[in-house]
Amino acid sequence: MPADVADYTLQSPETAARFARIRQREVILSVQNLKKSFVTNGTERVVFDHLSFDVHRREFITIIGPSGCGKSTFIRIAAGLDESSGGAILLSGVPVTGPGPDRGMVFQGYTLFPWLSVKRNVMFGLQMKGCSDIEAESSARQWIAMVGLEKFEDSYPHELSGGMKQRVAIARALANEPRVLIMDEPFGALDSQTRAKMQAHLIEIWKKVDITILFITHDLDEAILLSDRVLVLGVNPGGLVEFIENPVPRPRSPKQITSPEFIALKARLDELIHPPQPEGEEEITIPPMVKLTVAGDEVE
Repeated sequence: MPADVADYTLQSPETAARFARIRQREVILSVQNLKKSFVTNGTERVVFDHLSFDVHRREFITIIGPSGCGKSTFIRIAAGLDESSGGAILLSGVPVTGPGPDRGMVFQGYTLFPWLSVKRNVMFGLQMKGCSDIEAESSARQWIAMVGLEKFEDSYPHELSGGMKQRVAIARALANEPRVLIMDEPFGALDSQTRAKMQAHLIEIWKKVDITILFITHDLDEAILLSDRVLVLGVNPGGLVEFIENPVPRPRSPKQITSPEFIALKARLDELIHPPQPEGEEEITIPPMVKLTVAGDEVE
């Protein structure tokens, strides 16, 4: 870390007290020596190995790491959509062996049913769980109001903006009242202004609902603005590099991007994801390119 950057581990007394309270809560998710590998042409490729950590109830965890470190693979296993090659994930002490209503999932892509209205999209999971149409509709309307879309409950996905679609996806995931909400870069396809609004909206929802969040992102600013702790995964093979308590005080706003705590943590995260190149290792070079412009139009 640069010498002129503050210590990223320093916390205010208020932040330290907040983490002390978090550590007193029950462990809702326990990852124990988790491994995932694939065999191709007789050769095993290890995505990650010896992955172990605990998450406390109502924590907001962001997960970052270089491409290929297994972020999405890990949360697919946590969601029960994929199987591990070893180890286990325990949800409230019970091994995760498949999908279940105790976990909700929100993807980057808009996964709404285009032939269903907003209300019917949110009702779908409740109906599949066995709720009557009256119960499902009543509950769906509460969640739609929670995400601020009560005026659009009869609209269809093609009539909504990208941010509104993701709010519907969040409402649908929360309608089954899961204990853990798993989000795979849910705001990655949004423009910066909408993304900032969705980040603020998600925090407000998290404050009001008894939910623990696992959130994958490539955006370091987003990881810091949202999280209680930042989980950093490595690559080749992947594994836990560092699990960092976020020193930036809550409540947070984009104005804190220039604060010493924010700058120090971002510098550390960038250092972990893009470590210095080992001596003797060849640098990546850009190959020669053919010039396709005419003389006299060079750019500076």
